[in-house]
Amino acid sequence: MTDRRLAIDAWESLFRAQHEVFGDISGDFEGTALSQAEYDVLLTVTRGEDQTARLRDVTANMLISQPSVSRLVDRMVSRGLLSKCADPDDGRGALVRATDEGAAVFRRLASSHGRAIAERMSILSDGELAQLRELTAKLRNPDPAC
Repeated sequence: MTDRRLAIDAWESLFRAQHEVFGDISGDFEGTALSQAEYDVLLTVTRGEDQTARLRDVTANMLISQPSVSRLVDRMVSRGLLSKCADPDDGRGALVRATDEGAAVFRRLASSHGRAIAERMSILSDGELAQLRELTAKLRNPDPAC
């Protein structure tokens, strides 16, 4: 059995570190063409084949509710950042695709945002970064069979 006090201390440290790092890099979006939520949508979409993703996959990667993601995507469609169509493999679903403009805006911001993240995380060695990635993946998927 895990030491309860140690588990709570580790959780609190993880939560506070995430909050502080997030605060440090959230300024990357001030005065830009994308909000942080829009950036997150485009991150998922541009990583997909042909810069396309199922709306349900976008929703799964976001930290906001499904109705909020749907409204956000609709606003991004109206701004010309995304296109949206019915999913031919799922009659109830939708596909979203980055437009040329959306992909270009994303790439410009991703470059500077990536530098800010790398700079903030540079206090850790490559080995520590790999360990952090492994530990957080383990926390996200606690079932060892998966």
